[in-house]
Amino acid sequence: MTTKEPVTRTDVDKALLGSATYRSLGEQRLTPAEERFEKARRTIGLFLAPVVTIVFLLLPLNIPPQQQTLAGVLLGVIVLWVTEAVPIPIGGLLGVAVVVFLGVAPVDDVLGPFGSSTIFTFIGAFILAQAMLKHGLARRFAFRILALPRAGSSTTGVIIAFGAITCLLSAFVSNTATVAMLLPTALGILGVIAKLLQKQGKVEPDFDPLRLKVGAAIMLMLAYAASVGGLLTPVGSPPNLIGRGLIEEATGERISFAQWSLMAAPICLLMFLVLALVLIKLNKPEIKHIDGVDEYVAREREEMGRFSRAEKNTLIAFAVTVTLWIFPGIIALIFGNDSDIYGTISERLDEGTVAVFGAALLFLLPTDWQSREFTLRWRDAAAIDWGTIVLFGTGIIFGSLLADTGLAETIGTSVADALGLSSIIAITVFAVLLAIVVSETTSNTASAAVVVPIVIPVAVAAGVNPFVPALAATFAASFGFMLPVSTPQNAIAYGSGAVPITTMIRSGVTFDIAGAILIIVFLPLMIALIGLGS
Repeated sequence: MTTKEPVTRTDVDKALLGSATYRSLGEQRLTPAEERFEKARRTIGLFLAPVVTIVFLLLPLNIPPQQQTLAGVLLGVIVLWVTEAVPIPIGGLLGVAVVVFLGVAPVDDVLGPFGSSTIFTFIGAFILAQAMLKHGLARRFAFRILALPRAGSSTTGVIIAFGAITCLLSAFVSNTATVAMLLPTALGILGVIAKLLQKQGKVEPDFDPLRLKVGAAIMLMLAYAASVGGLLTPVGSPPNLIGRGLIEEATGERISFAQWSLMAAPICLLMFLVLALVLIKLNKPEIKHIDGVDEYVAREREEMGRFSRAEKNTLIAFAVTVTLWIFPGIIALIFGNDSDIYGTISERLDEGTVAVFGAALLFLLPTDWQSREFTLRWRDAAAIDWGTIVLFGTGIIFGSLLADTGLAETIGTSVADALGLSSIIAITVFAVLLAIVVSETTSNTASAAVVVPIVIPVAVAAGVNPFVPALAATFAASFGFMLPVSTPQNAIAYGSGAVPITTMIRSGVTFDIAGAILIIVFLPLMIALIGLGS
């Protein structure tokens, strides 16, 4: 008679705290069918990536060799990212090395973007998140959201409530800062739901909380809702300011803060409703109703008791960071984002610098001065997910190279010429699709900086007012939802470990298409209603 080995019960907190962007097959709990699919996908990628690159390099294309080389390498890297043939951050690093080997640009120019402010935003925000998870502050925030009326009784309510909070915050705080700020709370909410599922026996005892569909829905809502909310005001996202400035330069018409918000509000509301529908349908939560959540939340909040010294210190560091992130937006509202005072403050209070300053406070605020113990130890900070930082760094590198080599402009003008665009509708559709495609492999800021200057002369050459197509491209530049490198928000959500790359691609493509339709249909309508672009 054989005896069964005892099944290990999953420690949810440990699983979420030790999450990573990339896990080998041996580190995941997969069904036999899932394991076969994953093995096939990753094996195909190993062989397909070099084949795609070599074939593209051998094609007789009438573009500069530097641009063809970059395009070939980038296609190979995208295959590695999509198939996860190697860890995703390694795929990016491999592409960067090959780009230098093949002489696309000097090594110092290629690696320069690794010093980007966004990289330091990641580092600081991840260290803050580590402290919030370690000391339980994220759990407190999670229970506070679950205690909202009607929010905590269903998983759909939790996802929508959390998305609404994210959306509103990102209208005034940078999208990256908003997502970094709310990531610990998102993980806390996932932890609470995972423990409820575990307690109610609705999952296996040794289940993997990072493979729950409700977790993917929460994390993707966090990333995508920030991009949607960022469209609500001119200061909500860098592409807004870039596009608005280029449009004013080309047409002489300025869009005021109020005009922008009036025009964007109905579109953002529709986008948010579609986003909630897409994410909940494609990532259907394991349970609809969270039974007994009110009593559970009340009991857990009571058991947590008063704030510990470590929690208070973490809250201080977090509050200082958020205040400094928000402050430039407040100055923009009062004095305008063209004022000298706003320019000075936004330059000094760069979000990357603010993030590392807030993180540094965790090593200065003591929990036990007598023994010189502080809120966080270096080994806690060293445990953050450096893979996400490396991944997004390589994404910024390829985005810079697309602009610097002129490949993005070559693609845009070639497609426009080939299509023979002549009407405002055709040019607007082209502008939206091009901005979305470019933003998938570069940052949304780079997408706006590259695509809007392409669209304006195309419209002028066709005898069309460039206002609508250029503004449509500005909005669409924020719609890179398919890959972790598309936006910092995507990278942070992917870095939680709760969003498989295949899930992000499926959800991202669907919302890209939905967002493109909403922009093409409703943006011209709102521009006409407000009387802009006439």
